[in-house]
Amino acid sequence: MLTFIIAVVIGGVIGWLASIVMKTDAQQGIFLNIVVGAIGSFLGRLLFGSFLGGGRLRDNPWDPMTLLAAFLGAVILLGIINLVRRGRVR
Repeated sequence: MLTFIIAVVIGGVIGWLASIVMKTDAQQGIFLNIVVGAIGSFLGRLLFGSFLGGGRLRDNPWDPMTLLAAFLGAVILLGIINLVRRGRVR
């Protein structure tokens, strides 16, 4: 249970940092930051897991490569969302 809570908190922080990088922070609340961090972690593991060696955010939340893969996945996810919403990436 504790690892799930840690993964939610770290997912929220990663989603928040990605929203700052993509300039969507004013549009999102804490819940969307957690969702973006969680989905971004999954997406980052799929895209970059073999290159960076990152695991799942829930299994090893303190691994730097896992955090990097999750952050990159969250940034890509927000880029895709911006592309669909506005027709361009900011």
